Amino acid sequence: MTKLLLDVDTGIDDALALAYLASLPDMEFVAVTASPGNVDAHQVARNTLAMLELCGRTDVEVAVGAFAPLSIPLVTTPETHGPQGIGHAVLPPPSGTVSARPAADLWVEAARARPGELTALITAPLTNFALAIRREPRLPELLGKVVIMGGSFYHQGNTTPTAEWNTHVDPQAAKEVYAAYRGLPLDRLPIVCSLDTTERIELRPEHVLRLAEAAGCSERELVLPKQPEGLRSTADSPLVRHLSDALRFYFEFHRLYGQGYLAHVHDYFAAGVAAGTLDYATRLATVDVEVESTLLMGTTVADYRSLWNHPPNARIVSNNNPEQAFGELIRSVGGLAARLR
Repeated sequence: MTKLLLDVDTGIDDALALAYLASLPDMEFVAVTASPGNVDAHQVARNTLAMLELCGRTDVEVAVGAFAPLSIPLVTTPETHGPQGIGHAVLPPPSGTVSARPAADLWVEAARARPGELTALITAPLTNFALAIRREPRLPELLGKVVIMGGSFYHQGNTTPTAEWNTHVDPQAAKEVYAAYRGLPLDRLPIVCSLDTTERIELRPEHVLRLAEAAGCSERELVLPKQPEGLRSTADSPLVRHLSDALRFYFEFHRLYGQGYLAHVHDYFAAGVAAGTLDYATRLATVDVEVESTLLMGTTVADYRSLWNHPPNARIVSNNNPEQAFGELIRSVGGLAARLR
């Protein structure tokens, strides 16, 4: 059983990651916390509760953390994820309520109660994680496996020419988190899923079609470039229908920016790394984040050759297997959708 602490900014690809993790029978959600990013923190929490309930996970504690980055104004991305963060999907209102516990407190208390047992996955800006480490500097030692979706090293950024979105939203938090891992044992270093490899995970219309088939939907689920933008799914599986509507928005966004009718599902890949179900390789590096330069704000830099003479503080994913990743996604989420019908 994987015991998971998760921090999200749900988010289309966060929603897909949540659905995937919920589809795994050996996944225990210890708690999920909301960081501001794709949408504001309250909307993140609502989206997360609704998505978990749609997936049959009604007993998960969802908490709100920070409402803004550590020291700069919050910027959200309705043009990328839609005004409510889930693209064209309109999720049923959640019946559950947001926890009264602050996210940082929740992370610290959970890690202290189960030292070395928890897998932590952060698919959002690192604001809540940085605040939790401020409260408990031993947190990197208390957690077990840690997976971060963020950064860009040899790949073009997706927010500025050099910066990836999660890191650019709160670069000061990212800098603090990486600094906290210097000198720790190699097996405690975070696994970093950067754009260098997450942008290889390109979800396409044929994957949506195969997902609906795996769920046993009665009609073919066609999400095609020639169809009108905003067309809503009529799939007889609620989970497939909402994921299809979310992903159509993501396809339309990527096409608008010249990347083709596809979706880079970064957070799903990071979820599979956390779950231990996807193929990947890593390289040790010392990572730092630019927080002073206006031109390069949020840029992540990796020293693979110890030129800075600092100990490594990250294991950066250097390779993955998109075909295996999508086979796993379709099998597992399709199976969950079939069970929930």
